[in-house]
Amino acid sequence: MRFVLDTNVIVSALLLTDSPSRQAFDRALDSGKVLLSPPVLSEIHDVLARPKFRKYISEEDGRQFLAAFLRKAEWVEIDEAIRACRDPKDDKFLELAASGHATHIITGDRDLISLSPFRGILIVSPEAFLGGLDRRV
Repeated sequence: MRFVLDTNVIVSALLLTDSPSRQAFDRALDSGKVLLSPPVLSEIHDVLARPKFRKYISEEDGRQFLAAFLRKAEWVEIDEAIRACRDPKDDKFLELAASGHATHIITGDRDLISLSPFRGILIVSPEAFLGGLDRRV
């Protein structure tokens, strides 16, 4: 299985270690490949650099988390521009999923979830992913 994790899932996984997002993050890493692209990595970095997160996690801890994530993720070059989401900033996740032949996008974003399935790619919340992994969601 091949997974795309939305930024909201990754940031929640880092900040809330007992959350469904963290459980989905860990399970995706353990049960398949997690895909990453330059635009998605840039957004993750930008979000984690926001001052509001400094009270929850140090800059160094954020860097270490990203470094560990990068070692486990599979790098994907985007080979197709997609314009399908109501919020154009979310199209990068669809592009990554399509270019990387993902089976799932895991997200808390209702705009993305409303597109499921997108070209045969299931788009699910962390809770739905956790509840349905054994049944291929």
